Parts: sequence; C-alpha cells; structure tokens
Amino acid sequence: MPITLSTPDTAGLAEAVAVLREWQRDGAPFQLHPGDIGWFWRFGAAATAAAVRIWRRDRRILAVGLLDGADLLRVTIAMHAHQDEELARKLATDATTPGNGVLPPGRVAVEAPKGALVQGLLAEAGWRTDAPWSPLRRDLTEPVEDPGLRIEVVGPELVSARTSVHRSAFGLPGFTDERWGAMAAGVPYSAARCLLAYDGDGSAVAAVTVWSAGPGRPGVIEPMGVHHDHRGRGHGRAITVAAAAALRELGASSALVYTPSSNTGAVATYQSGGFERLPEVWDYYRPS
Repeated sequence: MPITLSTPDTAGLAEAVAVLREWQRDGAPFQLHPGDIGWFWRFGAAATAAAVRIWRRDRRILAVGLLDGADLLRVTIAMHAHQDEELARKLATDATTPGNGVLPPGRVAVEAPKGALVQGLLAEAGWRTDAPWSPLRRDLTEPVEDPGLRIEVVGPELVSARTSVHRSAFGLPGFTDERWGAMAAGVPYSAARCLLAYDGDGSAVAAVTVWSAGPGRPGVIEPMGVHHDHRGRGHGRAITVAAAAALRELGASSALVYTPSSNTGAVATYQSGGFERLPEVWDYYRPS
C-alpha cells in the first residue's frame, strides 16, 4: 500500500495524540511530544487540526507532523520506521514540494528525529543544518527535592495570574485567559498541569506547563518562564524543579525540555534544576 498524507479533523486529533504517547521512550531520539500539540491547542481545536499532518501506510500511522508556525514542520516517526526508505522519500518529497499543503515556498525548516533516514535525504536535496538546539533530560526515578518556593497548580481562579506571568516572561501579548482555556480543553491537557511559583511577598514570579505521555514515559516542559520583574533570583530553577516533581507525580519516567543552544541562560537554568544536557540536534532548512 502507498503511503498517504492527510490532515485530521478535530476528532482525528485524539488518534494522533494517542500515537504520539505510545511512541515516547526513554533513550529514543528527541521527538515531537503530545505536549507540543497540547501547547499549540491554545489556538483552538480547529487550528490545531489544520496544523497537524499524518502519514499512513494501510491505515497505520507512521509519522505525525506539526506545522509550528508557517515555516517549521516538526515531524516524528514511529521507531520501527526511522529507516523506512519509502516513508523517508515521501516525507522529503512532501516537505520539498511547495504547494502540496505541507510547507510554503521560501525558507522553511523541518525537525525530524536525529538519525532518521529523512535527514539524509533532505541534505541530498540541498537542505542545510540550522542553528543547534540543546535537549535536556532529568531522570525521575528518585524523589525530587523541594523547590524552595510556594507552588500552586493552576485552576480557574489562577488563570489570569498564570497568563500574566507568561506574557511578561516572553514579552508577547498572545497568551490570554481565553487561549489558556482553549489549551486546557484540549485532549493532551488531560495529562498536563500548569504551575505557578510565588515568592515570599505573595507575588506570582514564574510559571510552567508540564505534559505527561503516560506512566513510565518521558514527559515534557512546554513552556517555562520567569516574570520579567523577578529574574535573577533563582525562580527559574525553582519552577523547573517543581515541574520535574509534577511530572513524577503524573507517573513520568523522565522530564524533557529543549531550547536553542544560543539561549545559554535557559540551558543553565535547566541544568541548575537537575537536567542533564544531551547532544545537540539540528533542524534542516531549505534556503529561499
């Protein structure tokens, strides 16, 4: 059977999320996580469905992609299919051919699991490696230390404080209470938590969202931020430790996060929170 490309309807998103949960494994190359789709869900179910791409053979899902913005396709592949030549050629062709509903013309990028055959095919087609990213991992076998700040799980009464911290941390206005509500209504959020850290004065100083893929599987942090007015006081480390503890409570085997290698402050914060820096990874981009 030939490999087919499709975009799910909103009901089909649940299948994609379920498959992504099954594919999460400790020791596997860093890959698209159900939490990545969960974070995108802040734009609503319809927008999320429109951003997801699914590749199948004989109705079996082999790869799932997320258009994370107009110019980046984040794709992951079933472990047994990393070296599947037919799939790799289909992915490379779909990514390289403008106008087929995957990527637009011009400078675009593809994130794929390190070592997957599709990376080599993109390189052969003239794609180049982009700036490196640093994955980081914390094992959750042992209990997590106290973060040193008061931590609250975000429910309806804390949504405004949580979104306010995010907007301050990232300098972006887009994460509103309404978008938090859309995210929390999404399928992936059933295995997620938002946390707020408070300092001794009672101010909300940092926030994080953590996403579990189920017991015994890696969870992911996406996003984490410290309020602009409260930086340089160790709050990033505190909320990172709290995130690890929350994922452990959700049954995760490890906590994962990744950030541009150029963001040395973020890398240092995660390392201070007990995360080990793993070998760098690269997206592939097509020059415009």
